[in-house]
Formats: sequence, C-alpha cells, structure tokens
Amino acid sequence: MRHSHGMQQWAGKTALVTGTSSGIGAAIASRLLADGMRVVGCGRRPERVAEVLTAADPSGESSLALGCDVTDEAAVKGMFAAAKDRFGGVDVLVNNAGLGHAGTLADGTVEHWREMLEVNLLGLCLCTREALADMRARGGFGQIIHIGSMAGQRVPPGAGFYGATKHAVRALTESLRIELREAGDPIRIGEICPGYVETGFAEHYFKSAEKARETYSRFKVLEPVDVAEAVISMLACPPHVQVHDILLRPTDQPT
Repeated sequence: MRHSHGMQQWAGKTALVTGTSSGIGAAIASRLLADGMRVVGCGRRPERVAEVLTAADPSGESSLALGCDVTDEAAVKGMFAAAKDRFGGVDVLVNNAGLGHAGTLADGTVEHWREMLEVNLLGLCLCTREALADMRARGGFGQIIHIGSMAGQRVPPGAGFYGATKHAVRALTESLRIELREAGDPIRIGEICPGYVETGFAEHYFKSAEKARETYSRFKVLEPVDVAEAVISMLACPPHVQVHDILLRPTDQPT
C-alpha cells in the first residue's frame, strides 16, 4: 500500500507559525508558503509579521498576519479563531516563539526567569492545546513541531534557567507523543533542536550587539533557512512515519 508523502500531502493545508516577525520563524513561514501551504503567522510585532508574509505571498491569498502574545490565553484563542475563520482551521502548528536571557542562577532575576517560563513553556502549551482542539474537531491528520534548542540536550555554562526551559520542551514533546498514541490520534509531534543560528537571539540574550557578533563569528553557524529545511524534512514524511527529534548543529560547533 502506497502512502502519500512529501510536501504535496500538505498542499492547500494551513500552518500556524509563532514568532514569525524575524529569524527562524520568518524563514519557516516563507518556506511553507513556497511549498504550497497557507500560513498564519503571529508575533508581538504584527507589522513586521505582515512584511515577512507579504514578501513571500504578495497577493495575500495564502497568508494571514496576526499580532499575538502567546502568553496571553485570550489572545491565543483569538488567533486560532481568526485562523479558523480565514482558512477553516490549522493543520500544522510550529511552536517557534522563544527567548532567552543570559545569567547564572546566583544572579538571575525573577523578571527574566518568568519571561522565559511564560514564553518558552506556557505559550508553547497554550498554542499546542488550541491546535489539538482544532485538529481533533476536524478529525484530520495533523503535525505539531516544537522548535527547541541544543540547550535542551545539555546544559551550557551560564544558561541554566534557559536550558531548563528547553529541557522541559523535550519532556512536553514526549508527553504529548504518548498522549496522542494512547488516544489513537492521527497527529504527529516532533521537536527540532538547533545549535547556534544567526538571528537576533544572541543580541537579546547577551544584551550586547558586540557579544552577538563575537558569538556568531567563531565558526560558520546555521542560518534560519537551515532550520526551515529541517521542518520540511519532518513534515514531508508519510503519515505512518514520525520523526520525533532532529538535533541540528553547525558542523564546527564543538558542544
């Protein structure tokens, strides 16, 4: 028996990508549009999300740009309602929104810890819950992808709290896989964990443009399009194949 596979199985289907205003999220949204999917993009900077989607979809027929704080439950529910109203529902969710703050446990601040918890975990869980409800209501095949981090595979020095949130994403990925299998859902879950990727992350993390340049200049790091290609690889598998984890390092990254 032959199974549909490749990105053609997602043609005309809808993906919701969080954190699409720049970097990895922007690259993923653009790549999915190029492969024939419809894309709902969201971020805290809706004007920037609109710019990204317009560049990839000039007619605007296949995309919808929304402003959304993923830590706000009402806003997340409103985003999924808007996606349903425009495109009939969401078939793929890419939980890309995330952030980090450098700092040891001895000198970290509650404000930074809380923001990492709320964006990296609470926002991811809220979006996942709403996507599952939507996919299940329509009884169709779906896919959820968490964009994690290599920091969730080991603990980088000085990144204990950020690393802890990314270790938790690993646990949530496996927990959801078990839930879906026990429920007999035709929905797949997977996580992609990149190493160093040249985005605005490092400048925000270190609070220093100079430190960010230094971080990305030590060796050839990944580009956002590399992570987007990993998303495509995961999605393109036939329905009976689930790629659970992709660990994606720059070739020269030592740890």
